[in-house]
Amino acid sequence: MSEVEELTKLFRKLGADDPESWASSQVNEGINQLGRFVFLREAWALVISEDDHRWIDGEIKASELSPEAPTSGTGKALKNLIDKGCDKQDISDAVRGMQYELLFRLCYLLECPDELEQELGELSWGLMQLDSDGQPIAYIQALHESVLGMDPTGREMRPRTEAY
Repeated sequence: MSEVEELTKLFRKLGADDPESWASSQVNEGINQLGRFVFLREAWALVISEDDHRWIDGEIKASELSPEAPTSGTGKALKNLIDKGCDKQDISDAVRGMQYELLFRLCYLLECPDELEQELGELSWGLMQLDSDGQPIAYIQALHESVLGMDPTGREMRPRTEAY
């Protein structure tokens, strides 16, 4: 079995939409697509699901149980929105959009943008894949270029077309 075929099989097992493309790019272009895919898949798992609104009730309850805790203001604000008649789906859509924006910006920041690198001089950072001994294997670069395409809905953060 060729390297592309083995990687394709792994990408398919991990749930990639186009496993052949990911594998081919890694082998033929030398881009650590496996690292990119797995990191972004796990990062997207931290973004709220568009159809699960239980997090709203959880935030409200947590703020009521610990009204002075860090981020308890989130639950208070959510309760105010619900009390004023805001739809939970609209709240989720707004929060999910902001979570995407943060994810994109953090991935871009990992590249240490040119303007920041000029300001910092020798200081820079990045994301690396490590072996079992903690030694770098490969950089995982240009994550921000793949964030939108990894949206689990497949819509690249575009609004739903059907009524919700």
